[in-house]
Amino acid sequence: MTPDIPNTMTHRYFPHTPAEIDEMLARCGVSSMDDLYADVPAELRLKAPYNLPSSMTEKEVRDFFNTLGAKNRQLTCFAGGGFYHRYTPAVIPAILSRSEFLTSYTPYQPEISQGTLQYIFEYQSLMTELTGMEVSNASMYDGATATAEAMMMSVAATRKRNTVLVSATLNPRVRRVLDTYARYHGITLEEIAQADGVTSLDSMKELLAGGKVAGVVLPQPNYYGIIEDLTGFADAIHEAGALMIINCIAADLGVLRTPGEWGADIACGDAQSLGMPLLYGGPYLGFLCCSRALIRKMPGRIVGATTDAKGNRTFVLTLQAREQHIRRDKATSNICSNQGLMALHTAVYLSLLGPQGLRDVCAASADGAHYLAQKLAATGKMKLTYPDKPFLNEFAMTCNFAVDNLLATCIEHEILGGIKLADDRILIAVTEMQTRQQLDRLVEIVSTTNLPAKS
Repeated sequence: MTPDIPNTMTHRYFPHTPAEIDEMLARCGVSSMDDLYADVPAELRLKAPYNLPSSMTEKEVRDFFNTLGAKNRQLTCFAGGGFYHRYTPAVIPAILSRSEFLTSYTPYQPEISQGTLQYIFEYQSLMTELTGMEVSNASMYDGATATAEAMMMSVAATRKRNTVLVSATLNPRVRRVLDTYARYHGITLEEIAQADGVTSLDSMKELLAGGKVAGVVLPQPNYYGIIEDLTGFADAIHEAGALMIINCIAADLGVLRTPGEWGADIACGDAQSLGMPLLYGGPYLGFLCCSRALIRKMPGRIVGATTDAKGNRTFVLTLQAREQHIRRDKATSNICSNQGLMALHTAVYLSLLGPQGLRDVCAASADGAHYLAQKLAATGKMKLTYPDKPFLNEFAMTCNFAVDNLLATCIEHEILGGIKLADDRILIAVTEMQTRQQLDRLVEIVSTTNLPAKS
């Protein structure tokens, strides 16, 4: 409650004029704002103005935040691990900042939400094409929670089974989220062993033999950047009566075999790699796609196209759980407006680049990554951890020095050198954003710096 109410409408974003406030107070049968809080003890009420800084002009506000932002260090980023430094085409923020998109909310009323419903429909269409699946929702908070939802879908779909297998090569950050969701949903997680950096088919078959597995979560590519050969996995999983879930890096599907082609029942992951800036951790977008048979088990919402009474093409919410809005204790998930905005971001990015453009982005990233891996190995100080395994734009290197020393040295040279996997192992990612000069600069640091051996 504010101590005073202005007599005039001086702030255009305040929703109510003094006259409107007086009208509402009269309808409530009170004469003042204080009367509304008569039941609140006087000692708990605010008796002084809010402790806010004095007002600034628009220029002063811009100068303040520009000065604040200048304190951030802009580093050349070779860190990945599920989130990547990607280019955002200028058209995307231009479209997202339009008021009809930026301020839109959940499209409860289709007759006034055609624009929002259309871009969600287009997003779904693009994601089903990208993943090779039949159905896409719109959408999830991020890739980790989307994978957790996929895990719960498998349990709901198979009934009387509450065990889910998870590959040891899955991103550990995603695994921790799965652990949390599983703990509070009565799901048992068992880990499939890895062999030479990839998921062990034999280990999975042994775990499936008990006949209690609802789903199997597999990565593609995996946490070490390796493109896994999933031949035979779908057959073994389906023969055991379980569902196959593939956690993907969205951009990589521009050149890799789709989850649908691998025989997956559910595809999930993060769409951040589709041109979303890192932005200190978000907002990002979790995608969740599945076969038509699982559509009733999918959380979120699905938009469909139809025709109105005049034969015009229109869009409607074809499927959404009523419990999302009313019986929230029964809800499968509750999706916020921001995820609609990120779905629009993805739809614009994919439609702008098209299949060939996405392949070009993947090719540029792969070319840079393989060039850098070869140059780093040539220094004699590093070698590929899994030299016989294929990778796209991310790879693990084993070092003859302490990784912490390399990362600290890189920071001194305005470079984020990668992600530490172990004292002597590092995960390095390359995208279309690094120049050849920046790649060579990292190689130069490794080759010329006296890096102490690991302890």
